Amino acid sequence: MEFIISILPFAAIMGLMYFMMIRPQKKAADKTKDMLASMKKGDGVVTIGGLHGIIDELNEADKTVVINCEGIFLTFERRAIARIKDLAAVATVETFEVESESEDNELV
Repeated sequence: MEFIISILPFAAIMGLMYFMMIRPQKKAADKTKDMLASMKKGDGVVTIGGLHGIIDELNEADKTVVINCEGIFLTFERRAIARIKDLAAVATVETFEVESESEDNELV
């Protein structure tokens, strides 16, 4: 009986460690894996270095991604993608920029 009582604090610490550290890391890794698997051509992405671009090509065999950054095509490994941007937000910003440029030209 004393053996069980002496082991109980260690078991509690291990259980707490699992729920506070290991489980959240595993959930984050699964979320990242799902995000990388759901990438497709035309998605806006941000790399881990902060580079913004649009996916031009996905190579499943080499696990690489070709990103179009305003006419410059760069190849990255899939794991270098930090997040996928919402393309609707990108289109809205580009539309706003085009509209503001046309308004500026009309004023001149």
